[in-house]
Amino acid sequence: MKRQISYQWRLREVMATHGMFAATDLEPHLHDRNINLSSVQVWRLVTQTPERLSMPVLAALCDIFDCTPADLIATKAENAAPRKAAAGANVVDLAATIRPKRARIRPEE
Repeated sequence: MKRQISYQWRLREVMATHGMFAATDLEPHLHDRNINLSSVQVWRLVTQTPERLSMPVLAALCDIFDCTPADLIATKAENAAPRKAAAGANVVDLAATIRPKRARIRPEE
């Protein structure tokens, strides 16, 4: 059985609980911890779900907000639903309904 894995980036929620509502509020805290990201990179970190995240950045965020990685990343794993076959009424048996015509080869005249 295959498992469907998903995650949700919750940095914005954690920031809001600490009174930070803009990406620019986070920049000085990151610089204090020697995480030098541009303002665009910080904005992307706050507004988008990252696919890759460096460990120093994650550790700095956990230190800034006094939280664990589980508070920043909500994960979900569930069994994937098996694919269902099409209903019997909609299936057409091509072998019974469409038969190819036999080729007839005629000698050239």
